Amino acid sequence: MSKLIFISNRLPVTLSKSQRILKYQKSIGGLATGLKSYHEQGDSLWVGWPGIVEDEITENEKTCIREKLKNTYQCLPVFLSNQEINQYYHGFSNNTIWPLFHYFTNKTEYDFDTWEAYCKVNQKFFDTVAPVIEEDDTIWIHDYQLMLLPQIIKEKFPNVQIGFFLHIPFPSFEIFRLLIWREEILLGLLGADLIGFHTYDYVRHFLSCTSRILGLEQNLNRISCEDRYVQADAFPMGIDYNYFSRQHHKSSLNNIGKEMFKQLGNVKMILSIDRLDYTKGIPERIRSFNRFLAKYPEYREKVRLNLIVAPSRVEVPMYMELRREISELVSEVNGKFGTVNWMPIWFYFHSYSQQDLITFYQHSDVLLVTPLRDGMNLVVKEYIASRTDFQGMVVISETAGAASELSEAIIVNANDRNAIADGIKTALEMPLEEKIERNKILHNRLKRYDINMWAGEFLYALARTKVEAVNTIQKNIETHMDSITESYQNTENRIIFLDYDGTLTGFKPLPEQAKPDAELRSILERLTKNPKNTVVIASGRDRKTLMAWLGDLPLHFIASHGLWILKRPSRKWYMTVSLENTWKDSVRHILELYTDRMPGSLIEEKDFSLAWHYRQCEPDMAAVKLGEVKEAVMCMTQSMSLGIQEGNKVLEIKDNRVNKGSAANLFMQSKQYDFILGAGDDVTDEDLFSALPENSYTIKVGLGNTNADYRTKSWKSMRTLLEKLLEYDNS
Repeated sequence: MSKLIFISNRLPVTLSKSQRILKYQKSIGGLATGLKSYHEQGDSLWVGWPGIVEDEITENEKTCIREKLKNTYQCLPVFLSNQEINQYYHGFSNNTIWPLFHYFTNKTEYDFDTWEAYCKVNQKFFDTVAPVIEEDDTIWIHDYQLMLLPQIIKEKFPNVQIGFFLHIPFPSFEIFRLLIWREEILLGLLGADLIGFHTYDYVRHFLSCTSRILGLEQNLNRISCEDRYVQADAFPMGIDYNYFSRQHHKSSLNNIGKEMFKQLGNVKMILSIDRLDYTKGIPERIRSFNRFLAKYPEYREKVRLNLIVAPSRVEVPMYMELRREISELVSEVNGKFGTVNWMPIWFYFHSYSQQDLITFYQHSDVLLVTPLRDGMNLVVKEYIASRTDFQGMVVISETAGAASELSEAIIVNANDRNAIADGIKTALEMPLEEKIERNKILHNRLKRYDINMWAGEFLYALARTKVEAVNTIQKNIETHMDSITESYQNTENRIIFLDYDGTLTGFKPLPEQAKPDAELRSILERLTKNPKNTVVIASGRDRKTLMAWLGDLPLHFIASHGLWILKRPSRKWYMTVSLENTWKDSVRHILELYTDRMPGSLIEEKDFSLAWHYRQCEPDMAAVKLGEVKEAVMCMTQSMSLGIQEGNKVLEIKDNRVNKGSAANLFMQSKQYDFILGAGDDVTDEDLFSALPENSYTIKVGLGNTNADYRTKSWKSMRTLLEKLLEYDNS
C-alpha cells in the first residue's frame, strides 16, 4: 500500500536533552499545522532533523529516539553532527542560498567546503529515507536546505512521485546565474515531478533559469526533462484561518502587558513583527516611521510603533551588528520625538507565544510589513484573520510574496520612505466603511484558501502529474530490453541506424564542439567489429565533418539529413537527389541579417543546405524572433522546392525531397535484414521511423510527439542500450 512521506530540514517534533532526560515537544507552525491531517493518516511518515546534535547523544539513545519518534509521532529522524549543522545549515543554506535567493548578493558567501557538506547532508537524508521508500509512495520535500534531494531519490526510485516546495523566493536569472553550483541546484530540483512556489513571479524566474542555464524547453509551465515532464506552479501558502479567527484566546502576557493595551486611550497602535534578519528591512522601516513623524507632526503623541523582533542567529557578527543598528535607530527616533508622556517606539527583542501575538494583532490598528524580500510572510495573513472586527489595516511592501494576494491592503515600495510614511497615514485615516469592506474581501480569501487548501491543492496537482505522464509517454525502452536483446542475439543480419547529435552525444553550444569522445568511439568500434552488424550513422551533419570524426571506423553514413550516403567498403559518397545551390546567396543574406541582430546565433554552411543555430541566443528573444526568421525564409523560398527543417535549436533550409527515410531505404534494398533498429531525437528522424518496416525497433530519444514505438531518456541511456547489445556479442 502506498504511503505519503514528508521530508523537511526539521521534524514537526523538537527533541532536547536536559540532565540526561530526553524531552519531546511538538512544533507549532504553518507547515506542521498544514500537513497535520495528512501526516496523521495511517500510513504516513515525516523525515527530518529532530533538533538535537548527534554529538550529544549515545547510540543507545539514538535507538530509543528512533523508536519513540516512529511509534508516537510517525517520524523518522536524520541525525546531524555539530559540524554538519554548521556547514550545511548555517554555512551553505544560510550563508549562500538564503542571501542570494533574497537578492543580497553582497552577503552571499561561496565556500566549497560548505557546498560539499550540503551535498553530503542531502545524501544523508536519502540514505535515511531510502530503506522505507516503496515504488508507489508519494514524497513531498520542503525548502532550500534539500534542493538536491529530489534528483537523488528520482535516480534510485524513478516511479516514485516527488513533490518539492520552496518556501523562500526563487530569484531572477540575473541573480541566480551568480551561483557557482547553479546547474547542480537546478538539476536537483528537476528530480521532482512537481515544483511549487509561493507566487507566479518565482515560477517565471525558475522557468527562465531552466531555459537559459540548462537549455530545457517548457510549455505552459511544463518543462521537458529527458524522458519526463516536470511541472512548476504557484501555490501561495495559507494559514490556519479558523485558529486565528477564534474570538477567545488565552494570553500569557503579564498584567503590565495587558494594561499596556488598556491605557492607550486615543493612541493608535502600529505593529511590526519580524525575526532578526537583514531581509526583513527593519532598519529601513524605522527610518520610514521617522519620516512619518517628521512629515506628519499632527500624529506625534497619537501613534505608537510596537517593534517586535524575535532573536535569531544572535551569535553571528552580521546579526549582532543588525541588532545594534536597530537599537540605535530606535533610540534616535525616541530621543528625537519622544516626550515625558509618550515614547514613539516600543522595542521588544524577544519571542512571544502565538497567543501573545494574537493579542498584539487584535489591539493593533495597523500592521507594518515591509520586508526588502520575503517568500510569503504569513504574519500579515495571521493579523488579518485575527482582526475579526474587520477594522485593522495592512501596509505591506510589494517585495513580500503575500502582497500578490492582498491587493486590498496598502502596497508600498520597501525602499521608499515617503511611500511607507504616506501608507501609514492612509491606513490610519481610511474610513471605517472602507476598512470593513476591504477586510471582508481579505477574510473570505484567507478562509477559502487556508493552509489545508494549500496542502490539498499541491498533493492533488502532484497526483495529476502521474496521470498525465501515463497519457503522454510511450513504451520505455528500458522495460523492454529483454525482448530487444533476445531478438538481437537470435538474428544474423542486423542494420542499426543511429542519429548523432542528441542521440549518441549531447548538444554543445557550438556544433564543432560535439566531437565523439573515447566512450562513444569504443561503442561504435565494437559494434562494427561484429560481421552481423551494419551500422549507419544517419545525421544532419555534413559529410566532411562525419569523415573527419568517424571516417576511420568501418561505419556507413547518411549525411546532410539524407542527401549523401556512403556504403562501405567504398569511400565514395553518392547524392540521393540531384540538387543545385543558386538559392543560397539570397537565403544566406536573410539569415545574416538576423544573425547580426541576435547575439549567439550562427550560420552553418553545408553542401546543399544552410543551418541557422540559435542555441546560445537569449531564449525570450529567440522565441519572439523565430517566427520572423521562418516567415522571411518561407517568403523567399516559396517558389522553390525548399523547406525549413526544424531541429533542436536549429533551422535548416534544404530541399524538401531530401530526408533520412529515403536514404535508409537505399541501404535496405540491397540486403534482407532480420533485425532493424533506428534511433533519433528530433523531428528530422521521424522520416526514418516512418520508413522502417513494422517489425523494426524505432526509438525516440527524449520527449516530444513521435512515430517511434519506444522511448529512452537521453543520449546517455542510448549508449547504455548499445552497451547491453554488445554484451551479447561478447558472450
